[in-house]
Amino acid sequence: MNDRPEWTRQLDLASRVFGATVMWASDELFAEKENLVNPWRPRHQPETFGPRGQLYDGWETRRHRETGDDSDDADDTAIVRLGLAGVISGIVVDTAFFKGNYPPRVTVEACAVAGYPSAAELRAMTWEPLAERAEVTGDSENFLPVRSSRRYTHVRLTMHPDGGVARLRVHGVAVPDPALLDPGAVDLAAAENGATCVGCSDMFYSSPSNMLAPGLAAHQAEGWETARRRDEGNDWAVIRLAAAGVVRFAELDTSNLRGNAPGWAALSWAVTPDGGWHELLPKTRLQPDTRHRFPVTAPHEATHVRLDIYPDGGLARLRLLGGLTERGRAELAERFTAAGGDGN
Repeated sequence: MNDRPEWTRQLDLASRVFGATVMWASDELFAEKENLVNPWRPRHQPETFGPRGQLYDGWETRRHRETGDDSDDADDTAIVRLGLAGVISGIVVDTAFFKGNYPPRVTVEACAVAGYPSAAELRAMTWEPLAERAEVTGDSENFLPVRSSRRYTHVRLTMHPDGGVARLRVHGVAVPDPALLDPGAVDLAAAENGATCVGCSDMFYSSPSNMLAPGLAAHQAEGWETARRRDEGNDWAVIRLAAAGVVRFAELDTSNLRGNAPGWAALSWAVTPDGGWHELLPKTRLQPDTRHRFPVTAPHEATHVRLDIYPDGGLARLRLLGGLTERGRAELAERFTAAGGDGN
C-alpha cells in the first residue's frame, strides 16, 4: 500500500457512492459495464460459470476478430458520467482477476459538458486525452497520472482492442458549479461541494473521507472507524471546508456503529489549518447508531473544522450545515473559473 501514488488518497470521482454511472459501452457480453464504478474492491470466485462463461466482477467484452485500427469495431469503449465533476489527478485501471483476458493497452479521455447529455450526444463529442494507449498488465492496479487543471464531467475508457477491466477509479478534487449551490444554505463538509479531509490521527479500518460522502451509510464500513486506543489520547480528523463559511448546525451520525461509536465528540474551528482552534461544539455525549444534530450557538467564519472523538471509534457521516461568507463565495467562483468551468 505504501507504494501507491499520493493522488490515490483523493476522492474517486467515478465512484457509484457519488452517483457515477456507466452510460454506454460498445459491448458487455461477458460482464456488465456497471461494475466499473462499484465502490468495493473487486471480488472473484473461480469456476463460477453463467451461460456466457466465467463470472467476473468487472466489465468484459467478447474477443474481437477484426483487424486494423481503422475498423469501427477494432476497440471497445465505455462512457462514464462522473459522480462529482472535478479536476482529475490520476486514474487507476484495475484489472483484478483478469489474467488471460485483460486489454494490453487502454486510452482514457475526458470532456466537460453542462447539463445532462445523452449517451448518443456524448459519443459525438470531442474528447480530450488524459492517457493515450497506456500499457496495462493483468490482475493488477495500473496507475495513470494525469497532468491537467481542467474540470471534467465525463470520462471515456477505451480498451485496445478488447478484454476486461474490473474497476475504473478517477481520483481528483471535486469542483462544484457555484450556480447550482444555495450560498446561504449549504453543507460545508460535503465532498460534493469541495470539502476534503486533510489529516487524521488514525484510519485503521476506513478513511475519514467517508464521512463526507452523500446519503446515509449503508453499513459500518461506509463511515470512518479507527483502531481501539490503549492510551490516554483521543482520535481526530481535520476537514477543509468547501469554502469559507459559517456553520450553524452540526450533524454527527453514528449509524451502524453500535459497539464502536465514540462516547463523546467535540468540534473546533479555525481560519487556517494551523492558526489556532476555537470551540464550535463542546465535548458532547453521543449515542450508538444515532443521527445527532446540534445547533451552533456562536457561529464564526471558518475554513477548517477539527472533529475530536473520545476516545476512539468512528462516525458514519459528518454534516456541517450553514452558509458561505463573501470570501467563501469568491473562493468557489474562482476555483470553478480556474478549472475552465466557465467554458474558457
